[in-house]
Amino acid sequence: MEMRLEVVQVPVADVDRAKAFYTEKLGFALDHDVEHIPGMRVVQLTPPGSATSIVIGTGMTAMAPGSLEGLQLVVEDLPEVREELLRRGAEVSEAQDLGGVLFAHVADPDGNRWVLQGATPPTVKAAHLD
Repeated sequence: MEMRLEVVQVPVADVDRAKAFYTEKLGFALDHDVEHIPGMRVVQLTPPGSATSIVIGTGMTAMAPGSLEGLQLVVEDLPEVREELLRRGAEVSEAQDLGGVLFAHVADPDGNRWVLQGATPPTVKAAHLD
């Protein structure tokens, strides 16, 4: 059996504001923005290099805007990505070293909180496998 997580819904209050944030500040690609049926707008966005997308829109979820927390975006070089996001106007926390792996946080305009995780160095990975 095979299962792939391909799309995650992110609850937002203002679709256009969130769409601008994810495309302009975080650099996500806009895959589509459609209204399949009246009242159901589906905006799909994909982080650079990711096989999994997010969906924002209307008429899809009962989750409260801003209630999503802890989705992780894993990046090769966290300090470099953090600087790029800051240049784009995103508010990103300082990086924290948690046992040899760097983490930072960013929130969308509704307060959905994302975790940026630096790639796990081979020495740290090996230490946890012993």
